[in-house]
Amino acid sequence: MPPQPPSAAPRDEPVIRDRGDACPGALRLHAADDGFLARVRVPGGMLDADAAALLADAADRLGDGHIDLTSRGNAQLRGLGAGCGGELQSVLVRAGLLPAPTHERVRNIVASPLTGLDRSGLPDVAPWVAELDQLLCASAPAAGLSGRFLFALDDGRGDVTSLAADVNLVARDADRALLWTADPADALLVAAADAPRAALVAAAYFLDAVREAGTRAWRVAELPAEQALRPDELGVRLAAAGIEASPVREDARRSPAPEPGIVQGPEDPEDPEGPEGAAALSVLAPLGRLTTAQWRLLAGLTGRMRLTPWRGVVVPGVPAHAAARALAALAGAGLVTAPDDPWRSVTACTGRPGCAKSLADVRADARAAVTRATGPLPVHWSGCERRCGHPRGTAWVDVVATPTGYDLCADGRTPRRGLQTSELPAALADARRTTSHDAAKK
Repeated sequence: MPPQPPSAAPRDEPVIRDRGDACPGALRLHAADDGFLARVRVPGGMLDADAAALLADAADRLGDGHIDLTSRGNAQLRGLGAGCGGELQSVLVRAGLLPAPTHERVRNIVASPLTGLDRSGLPDVAPWVAELDQLLCASAPAAGLSGRFLFALDDGRGDVTSLAADVNLVARDADRALLWTADPADALLVAAADAPRAALVAAAYFLDAVREAGTRAWRVAELPAEQALRPDELGVRLAAAGIEASPVREDARRSPAPEPGIVQGPEDPEDPEGPEGAAALSVLAPLGRLTTAQWRLLAGLTGRMRLTPWRGVVVPGVPAHAAARALAALAGAGLVTAPDDPWRSVTACTGRPGCAKSLADVRADARAAVTRATGPLPVHWSGCERRCGHPRGTAWVDVVATPTGYDLCADGRTPRRGLQTSELPAALADARRTTSHDAAKK
């Protein structure tokens, strides 16, 4: 495991915030070196064609012609002018992507991207997304959540519960759901019909704990031990809200992100041998960045798209007979469509010229250094020691720009320091070969 940046390191002491959360939004633009940045929350990553088209038009007219995908399944526009706020707001209102200004940054909801789309037989939690979003936007106290507070709605496969969310909802079956905050071992069992309301109760409990602690914590993990959220107290609060809950100890499942490629759709339970129905396509955006042409191609396939927390896109509802042809078109447009693509496991922060703190143009250097060598660990490029956007909950090959070159560390090994860009392809290939060999021995 590489050295953990401060935002990810385990904490023995509570975090005391001396300011409000400055996380960017669609109205609170962030001033970057390449212009202003807008982060548009997309609950569950779920977009229709009209909203997607309006975002692409805004990126072309107001920004740099690209749409970035974030590690929470949201969209970012970069290169915005200082005076574009009013026009951008109007676009997002027409797209249905901007609720009341007080709540636009709190709609941080990730959901299992393949829920209801594959043959897993797991419950479809997509309806939870819309209900929780409505509840959040209608709750005056919820406006006090930070722009970093995260809800994860998992259909039971264990993909988004790996993202260290603040409130986790997991479908146990069609009728029941698990709810927990810090630890799945302290989960509460609630009716699936009550799950979104239960998540809002948990968020309100967190806000009360923050006020009592006086630390202005942004995340559940930042609360001091004496104000940590307790499952028994959460159960009391759920009961007061008319939600029955009972404690249950159950190991949480863990599942990787969707692989790039074709996802077979659910079988017809009444005719499993019947004609093929719809499939879904799963693709990744190299370095998490899409041109508006790529974005429009994705949105135009079926009129629906789901942004994933792994900087990918799932396109639902593709006729099975046309899926291979459509996937080939996406590959031709420069998207990652196969599990063995070397770009599948390469991520990077913004780097130069967009970030003043970055010491290198990490995206350009990553493109120059990518090789066919693959391995069990993702590779993350960082322009400075903050390591923004690094993979969560996993080890990775850590490539960090320094004043003298790049430092590279793989799986806890002794870092190689001061590597020049010409040395990186060979160093990365060696690191991936070594980690692959070690993984094969385990």
